[in-house]
Amino acid sequence: MAKRVGVIDIGSNSIRMVVYEKTSRYAFHLLHEEKSKVRISEDAYKHDGNLQELPMQRTFNALADFINICNSFKVRKLLCVATSALRDAPNKKIFLNKVKKSLKLNIKIISGEKEAYLGAIACANLLPTQTNALSIDIGGGSTEFSFIDGNSVEETISLKLGTVRLKELYFDKDDMKGAISYINNQLDKIPAHNAERLIGIGGTFRAISSAIMKENKSPINKIHAYEYTTETLNRYMEKILSASTNDELKTLFIKSNRYDVIKPGTLILKCLLERTSINSVITSGVGVREGVYLSDLLRNSKDKFPHNYNTSVKYLLDTHIVDRTFSSQLASLSKKIFDLTYLFFNIDKKYRYELGLAAKVYPSGSSVHFFSQNKHTYYLIKNTLEYGFTQESNTLIATLCKYAKSKLPAESHLIKYAEFLPEQETTKALSLILSLAISLLSHRPRNIDFDMAFEKDTLRIISKNKLYITKEAIEKLEVSHENFKIVFSK
Repeated sequence: MAKRVGVIDIGSNSIRMVVYEKTSRYAFHLLHEEKSKVRISEDAYKHDGNLQELPMQRTFNALADFINICNSFKVRKLLCVATSALRDAPNKKIFLNKVKKSLKLNIKIISGEKEAYLGAIACANLLPTQTNALSIDIGGGSTEFSFIDGNSVEETISLKLGTVRLKELYFDKDDMKGAISYINNQLDKIPAHNAERLIGIGGTFRAISSAIMKENKSPINKIHAYEYTTETLNRYMEKILSASTNDELKTLFIKSNRYDVIKPGTLILKCLLERTSINSVITSGVGVREGVYLSDLLRNSKDKFPHNYNTSVKYLLDTHIVDRTFSSQLASLSKKIFDLTYLFFNIDKKYRYELGLAAKVYPSGSSVHFFSQNKHTYYLIKNTLEYGFTQESNTLIATLCKYAKSKLPAESHLIKYAEFLPEQETTKALSLILSLAISLLSHRPRNIDFDMAFEKDTLRIISKNKLYITKEAIEKLEVSHENFKIVFSK
């Protein structure tokens, strides 16, 4: 697969482009993203699905610019897919032929089921593991559903149910009753299921989740993997559907480019939830574009990453860890200290994973600037370590690195991120363990030259070497537990 790949997704409402770069076999990162609200389906549903001249020209112009952008990044492969608007248009060949002839771009029109599958494999690979989940991707012309269990996509469904379609056929005519009847008739086609969680894909869901996040004044400004209850979602959807003016939508944190389609999308979501017993939702920041890329990247591995592989972690290691040996030593030592002391500190064993990972990626910030390593590591983790992680895991790993080899986490930080972090004593104990591991490796041994033993409240460091610098570093540590002691012996 080419090192740099561009993906263009032509939807009914917007056209989006991303450029990805591989850093190793399965690791990648986003180089560039662009979006244009061309609304290619504008007025199409009023004309038997036929694309209209002005929307087609807008889309053509955006594609021309997207191709230039890809060329500027020296993209070696460009994948372009189109969904509902082109899929349903009787006159689509007019547009496809013009693009192929003038722009030398082949657009692949994908089926609704393929569209659902691509969004689902993006979620299955790039969200925290979801079991017994139903994904929904509300688009402009269609809505896709998938049943996901672990990293497997079990079933896909596509319905002719979209925000622009509903707007033009019902909302523009103020026919709410007709819209609800149409939605429910379409939803009747979804097979019975017992999904426990809803995964929200696409612009409508992201818009609602972003609004809820702002209303709740969340300290984390990241939509991917944002979780909340269906009770919260239902309450907010009622507010959106009750809003009578754009000014009211603005007070609900809905962006202006969504004013005319947010209600149709919200109504689809509301009607779906009325049919289920789902009580929690998770927002996906990935969708069809990522699915197109992953289906190419993972085409020889059944559209799945290898077992226990995380592409975000590997990207961070590929691009920001200079000394892999030290990184591995630090992770191994941190987990060993954890195993010796977690009962004493009363830490749940589930946090061993986050501690080990924090230790592994802790050195990454020094690739930006050594003297502000912790600050840069914190930033890198918060913003790049996202695929496959809950927001709680991301916040804990970032917090441990922010305060590593320094003071214990500040009270203000612990309060600000309280809803995403373990209880304060647990966070402080994990921070101490990481700082202790860093201090024990201050002399940077090629091979670890000491043993450890823990009895009652004392961690004994056993070594024939003097470990002078190590002892100095440990003396500077701020200890979270007053009874915890560290002693050295031969």
